[in-house]
Formats: sequence, structure tokens, C-alpha cells
Amino acid sequence: MSEETVTETLPPVRHWPAVDPTGTDFDPVLADLMREGPVTRVQLANGEGWAWLVTRYDDVRMVTDDPRFSREAVMGRQVTRLAPHHIPDRGAVGVLDPPDHTRLRRSVAAAFTAKGVERIREQARGMLDELVDELLQDGPPADLTATILSPFPIAVICELMGVPAADRHAMHTWTLLIRSSAHGKEAGEKARREMSAYFSDLIGLREGSPAEDVTSLLGAAVGRGEVTLEEAVGLAVLLQIGGEAVTNNSGQMFHLLLTRRDLVERLRSDPAIRPRAIDELLRYIPHRNAVGLPRIALEDVEIGGVRIRAGDPVHVSYLAANRDPDVFPDPEAIDFSRSPNPHVAFGFGPHHCPGGMLARLESELLVDALLDRVPGLRLAVPPGQVPFRKGALIRGPAALPVTW
Repeated sequence: MSEETVTETLPPVRHWPAVDPTGTDFDPVLADLMREGPVTRVQLANGEGWAWLVTRYDDVRMVTDDPRFSREAVMGRQVTRLAPHHIPDRGAVGVLDPPDHTRLRRSVAAAFTAKGVERIREQARGMLDELVDELLQDGPPADLTATILSPFPIAVICELMGVPAADRHAMHTWTLLIRSSAHGKEAGEKARREMSAYFSDLIGLREGSPAEDVTSLLGAAVGRGEVTLEEAVGLAVLLQIGGEAVTNNSGQMFHLLLTRRDLVERLRSDPAIRPRAIDELLRYIPHRNAVGLPRIALEDVEIGGVRIRAGDPVHVSYLAANRDPDVFPDPEAIDFSRSPNPHVAFGFGPHHCPGGMLARLESELLVDALLDRVPGLRLAVPPGQVPFRKGALIRGPAALPVTW
């Protein structure tokens, strides 16, 4: 694009309220912003000022993988954001740029490779089978969130992290407080401090351990001087919190499946399509509210005919990118035969979610177990009466009443 075609006129700032759409409904404000153009300006409920919002698939991938946009430069700035308390500690992996970001993630990479995830497959399957046994034994009706979708991801991420079973309830409580704005800033910050103190003690105990769980890997890396204890704790907190996102994502997934019997029947009649179907559901499901952490432009960059100036904050929307019709024809349709399906549900670039393979594994196990072992599974209430979490950064049902 030539210099003459780059617009210098700033688009208007759109206020983006913290809405709580029903079910898997797409955020109507985000839909409007996508129609207004590939690059707009927004003001969220917290923080200060405005930020650019990038929504087109190719632009989202460019921003998230381009060193001209920095996460680290966000520190010390009150950039407009959704949550009142979602401000990472300095040095946390979520706000580091390469090479420090790369160094820190390398310390736990082995746990999140295909081999590392496969290491716990059978244990995860066994834990899930026990939960389904209890569900069937207790009989209908039941809350699928409370009985399966919440305890299963907690057990799996704690297993991967090396958190003892006795401490899982505390981890879950802290995570809920950190991930939700409904309890207030102070409660979230207190929970983060308590979780950080817990992991500081646990990682310290694991220094020199040959085990393959995450806290042991971090303890070994601290012992070798590759990462500091503070960095290790920040990464452990981020991974623990992220691991529980499967609860809400799978809640949305099953809410959708149980309101679309045609989709369920396809998955039951043709199990071979399940992995591909899960990828399509991950593309389609609006897994979060608004946007996550921003980046700061380190120099002037042109995107979509708009000049973003050095120092400007930039948000990207993975949800919008996953509905880009230039990449996903008929993006509002759920197409289990969609191929290729290069969705960005787990992010893109250096800061992509390290737990993507683990989340896929858990989703596949959940679909197999619930569709095959509970063939009559259905909602116990009308779809519109399923209560969804309010003020949560990651969307999902607070309860999923089912019967069979």
C-alpha cells in the first residue's frame, strides 16, 4: 500500500461494554466492530484511554507474531482492558518478549509436547471414567459442570502441574477468583498472591527432581539457574489458571451439542470425525469475553490502510479472526468437514497457548466418554434456562443441567 493511501484520520472510539452474551451467541458489539472495518478503536470497561482493535485473520496473525508489537511494553501503563485486576506481574511470561519469553517457555515445553501430553492420556481417561461412573451411579438429573466438566480439567491440569490431589480444591477456588471480575479486584489479587506463594513453596521443594510434571521441570530449571524463582512462579500460575479454561470451553461445547441433536448424532454415528469436529467447535465457540492482553506498537506500522503509531496499544480478537469469511467460508456454519481449519482458538505467535494439545486431548476424551457411555444425554431444561457465568473472562455455563 502506498504512502498516499494510508489514512491519517482516526476512526471514532467505540465503547465496548462487558456484555454477557447467552450461550454461544457471538458478542454483538464485536460483530458491529468487525463490520466497521479490519482496524477500529475501542475503549473497554477498565484501564485508561483507547486501543486499536484488529479483527481480520491475517492481521491478527501478523500482530501476534511481529516483534514490532510488544507485550513487555504494556507494563506500567494503564491500557484499556476488560478486567479490573487482570494485570500480570512484571516478569510474568504473559508480558515477556523474546528472547526472555522463549527462555522461560522452554523450561516447561517438554510437558506440553505431544509426547508429554500422551504421557498422561491413560491416567486422564481413568480419572474421567471414575467421574462418569459416579454420574451414572447417582442417576439423573445432574449438573454436568459440577460433576464432570469442572472436576475433570482440574484433576488433569493438577496432574500435569504436579499439584497433589489434596490441594486441588484450593487451586480451583483461587482460579475462579482470579478469572472473574464479579468478585472484585481485591479478591482476585489476594487469590493470585496466595496461589503464587503456594507455587513458590512447591517449586522450591522440587529443585533437582527428575520428575516430568511442570513444577518439577520448573524446579530443575531454577536449580540450573536458567530461570529465576519469580519467573517460574509466574509461569506456573499462568499455566494453572489456563488449564481450567477447559471447564468453560467444554461447557459451551456441550451446551451447543445438546441443543443441536443433528451434531450429536453425527458424532455418535461416525466417531472417526470427532477430532476434526472438535477443531471446528473450537473455532466456532466464542471462548472469551472481549479481548485479552494488549500489545504496544514499538514503531509506526500500517495495518489495513490505517497507520498505527509507535506507542499505541493494540488488541487483537481471535474470536473475530475465527469468523473471517476470507479464511473460513460461511463462518457462521458449523461444518465438521471443514478443511483446512487453521483456527486461532489457542492464539498465534510466541504467546500462543502452550496447552493447546492438552485441551484437545481433554475435549476428545470428554466427547468420547459422554456420547458413548451416556447415550441418552440431553439438557434437563430449555437451552435458554442454562445459567451462564457473569463477568467471567472465559465464557461458559455456571451449571449445565442434564438428564438421560
